[in-house]
Amino acid sequence: MNHPTALIADDEPLLREHLRAQLARLWPELDIVAEARNGGEAVELFDQHHPAIVFLDVHMPGLNGIEAARALARRAQIVFITAYEQYAVQAFEQGAIDYLVKPIDAARLADTVQRLQERLGRAPDAGAAFDAVLERMASELRQRSGTRNWLQWIKASVGSRVRLIAVEQVAFIRADGKYTSVVWDDGEALIRKSIRELGDELDPDRFVQIHRSVIVNLHYVSEVVRGVNETADVHLRGRAEVLPVSRSYLHHFRQM
Repeated sequence: MNHPTALIADDEPLLREHLRAQLARLWPELDIVAEARNGGEAVELFDQHHPAIVFLDVHMPGLNGIEAARALARRAQIVFITAYEQYAVQAFEQGAIDYLVKPIDAARLADTVQRLQERLGRAPDAGAAFDAVLERMASELRQRSGTRNWLQWIKASVGSRVRLIAVEQVAFIRADGKYTSVVWDDGEALIRKSIRELGDELDPDRFVQIHRSVIVNLHYVSEVVRGVNETADVHLRGRAEVLPVSRSYLHHFRQM
């Protein structure tokens, strides 16, 4: 007999551990197949394990919970975890998305478990109501993040020199083993930081991840050409490179 499966995504290890322990008590048959520390990792692990349920923290570095939910493209039952009640109330009133508010109350989690058990075997919530709730939550999240100081300069070694690269001149960044390749107007350089770490420091209104190994500056995108199997190619202004868009990140361009 196959047990239901779930993924937990939260950048707080203690929260993940606490939620896993509570779920083990309330729903012993539920198999937690993976835990993610941020939204990007959640999407990658989802594509590996295809769980039926995803518990997503709204506030995570890099790809936040709302963007991760869009990337999952309604392929799972979503439960948001948030410290801010207003997100949850909107979502719940629409009936489109379930939610848990930190600190997670055992009785509230029991209600969520019951609803999830009733929904399993049905298609995940979809439609305009779901999209509208996500858009409102994203708008509030952007307003709350408006005061954050995003990275303005990237330091990169070029030969024997250290180059300061203004982020508005960066066309895209690409994972290159343990390093990240930064491509800007006048050149390309490797930096000793993973694409995930660098992505967490970049303004999400300017830079978006389009593939597990590529983040692009939206100001450089000239056109997006759809491909087969829910993929696409990004063409850049004034550059010859064509960047791949994987299915998990195509949602960035559906809304443009």
